[in-house]
Amino acid sequence: MENKTKFNIWYVLAAVWGVLLLQNLIFDQFRPTIIPYSDFIEAVEADKVIEIAVGQDRISGKMRGDNMDEEVLFTTVRVDNDLSRKLAEHNVKFSGQVENTFLKAILSWVVPIGLFFGIWYFLMRRMQGGQAGVMSFGKNKAKIVGEKDIDTRFNDVAGADEAKEELQEVVDYLEKPQMYLEVGGQMPKGVLLVGPPGCGKTLVARAVAGEAGVPFFSMSGSDFVEMFVGMGAARVRDLFEQARDKAPCIIFIDELDALGKARGAGGMIGGHDEREQTLNQLLVEMDGFDTQKGIIIMAATNRPEVLDPALLRSGRFDRQVLIDKPDVNGREAILKIHSAKVQLEADIDLTVIAQKTAGFSGADLANVINESALLAVRNGRKKVSTIDLDEAVDRIIGGLEKKNRVINAEEKKIVAYHEVGHALVAALTPGSEPVHKISIIPRGLAALGYTQQRPTEDRYLMSTKELLGKIDVLLGGRVAEQIIFDSVTTGAGNDLMRATDIARAMIVEYGMGETLGLSTYPRQRSPVFLQSEQGFSGGKDYSDDTAAQVDAETKKILEERSRHVTALLTSHREKLTAIAERLLEKEVIFEEEFVSMVSAEPASA
Repeated sequence: MENKTKFNIWYVLAAVWGVLLLQNLIFDQFRPTIIPYSDFIEAVEADKVIEIAVGQDRISGKMRGDNMDEEVLFTTVRVDNDLSRKLAEHNVKFSGQVENTFLKAILSWVVPIGLFFGIWYFLMRRMQGGQAGVMSFGKNKAKIVGEKDIDTRFNDVAGADEAKEELQEVVDYLEKPQMYLEVGGQMPKGVLLVGPPGCGKTLVARAVAGEAGVPFFSMSGSDFVEMFVGMGAARVRDLFEQARDKAPCIIFIDELDALGKARGAGGMIGGHDEREQTLNQLLVEMDGFDTQKGIIIMAATNRPEVLDPALLRSGRFDRQVLIDKPDVNGREAILKIHSAKVQLEADIDLTVIAQKTAGFSGADLANVINESALLAVRNGRKKVSTIDLDEAVDRIIGGLEKKNRVINAEEKKIVAYHEVGHALVAALTPGSEPVHKISIIPRGLAALGYTQQRPTEDRYLMSTKELLGKIDVLLGGRVAEQIIFDSVTTGAGNDLMRATDIARAMIVEYGMGETLGLSTYPRQRSPVFLQSEQGFSGGKDYSDDTAAQVDAETKKILEERSRHVTALLTSHREKLTAIAERLLEKEVIFEEEFVSMVSAEPASA
C-alpha cells in the first residue's frame, strides 16, 4: 500500500531553519572582519591599508595582515569626517560608495503588505469553498464537465428502459437539431426527472449528456440559495450566461425542490425572500433563452408535489419523465452491471437475488453487491458466493446481526413460534408470497427475528382476497403465541399496526368495506408541503359517526381474520411445533427445508 505523507507546517519551519543555519555558516567563511575604528586609523598610519570604499556611515576595504603578504578584508564604522586628508597623506586608494536604500524600503514595506493580502486572499477562498476570485459570491457553483470527460452512456443505465426511450429524443435533438428545425418542431425547454431517491436520476442525466457528446453543467438546488439576498438570482444569471457560451449543452439541477418550492407555501411573510427571488430568476431565464441554440435544462426531484406550478407549465419543464424503482427484470439488469467488476462464483443466479429484492432502488442493489464483496473478503473467500449475497440482502432489509445479544431461552422460544406462525400461515394461504427464510437471529435495533418472503413477480394490483391474506400472515405470529403459550407478548405490536392499516385502507381508500361502500376518503388529501410546513394534516373528510362505523368495521375484519388464523394454526399445530423446534435448533431455516417440512408433515384432522 502506498504511504502518503501528510503536509505538516513544522517540517517546513525546520527546513527553513536548517537553510538559514547553513547559510550563516557559509557566510562566516567569507564575511569581512569587523575592526574598531581606532584599529583602522592605526592601520592607515602604518601604511597597511591598500584600498577602501567609504560609505555614508561605514568603511570597508583591504589591508595587509601581520606578515604583510596576506590581504585581509575588513569593515568598520565611519567616525572621522576629515578622513580624506589622512588617506591622501598615506597614499591610500579610496572611493565614495553611495548606499541604495530602495531595496530595503521594498522589503520593509511591500513584503509585509503582500504577505497580509496573501493570507487574506487564502482565507477568503477557503470561506467561499474554493471559488475563483475573491469577490465571486455571484458566480455559480456548477460543476462543468466537458463532453470528452463524460463516459456514462445509456448502456450503463438499467431498469429505466422507458425513460431512456423518452430521453432519446433529447439526444437526437442535441446531435442533429437541424432535422427538427426543418420540420418546425422544438424540443421542450426543460425535462423533469421524477422518482424515488436512489433510482438513478442523476445517472440518467449524465448518460444523456454522454450520448449527445455535449458539456454538462451540474448543480444542486441548494447551491443557489445563500445567506446574502440576491446571490441566488445572480448565480442563476451567471449559469445561463456560461451555458449560452458553451451551447449546445445540458444544464442539470439536482434536488430542484430545494429551489422550486411553491411560493408562499410556508405561511410566513418575508420568510423565503431569497429563495423566491432565485426561483423568479430561474423562471425568467427559462422563458428568455432560445431552444434553437441547443440548451436543454434537466432537473431531478423526488418531491414533485411541492414544486411551484409556474415551473411545471408548458414552456418550462414541459416534459416529466418518471424514473421509478425497477421491476424484477430491471433489478436483474442492474445487478449484472454492478457485479461486472466483482468476482462471482459460477453457481450464482442473479434472477433469484432480483426476486428477493422487490422494492429495492438502484442504489440499494449497488449496495447489495458491494456488501457481498466485503463479506466475501471478511470470510477469506476470493469470490462472492450465494451466502454472501443473501447476507447482504438481509443486512439492508433488517440491519446487522446482533450475535452478541443474549436472549433467554423462554424469549427465544416465543420468538421461534412467532416467526413460524407467520411462515406457516403464508405457506397455507393460497396466493401468498412464498417464504424464503426464517430466522431468530436478532438484527438491527429491535428485530428479534424475521420471516422473509420472496415475491415471484412484481405486483401492481391486489384483490380483496390477497389483502385479507396479508392480514392473515401478519396475525399469524400473535395467534401462534396465543395457541402455544396461552398468552401474548409485545413482539406483535408492529404486525398489528400494519394489519390495522391494511384493514382501514380497504374500507376508506379502496371501497372494499361495507360502511362506506364505493365512497373513498384517502387519508392524505392535502399536499405534502402543507402538512409539513403548516403543521396540520389533511384529517378525515367524514363525520364522527362514520368514523365510528369505520372503526367498528376495522375491528370486525381483524377479529374475523384472527379467528380464521386461529383455526388454521390449530389444525396444523403439529407442523407448527415441529418447525419451531427445528428453528430453535438451527436458528435459520431456508425455503427448501421449510417447504419439505410443511409438505412432509400430515395435516391433523
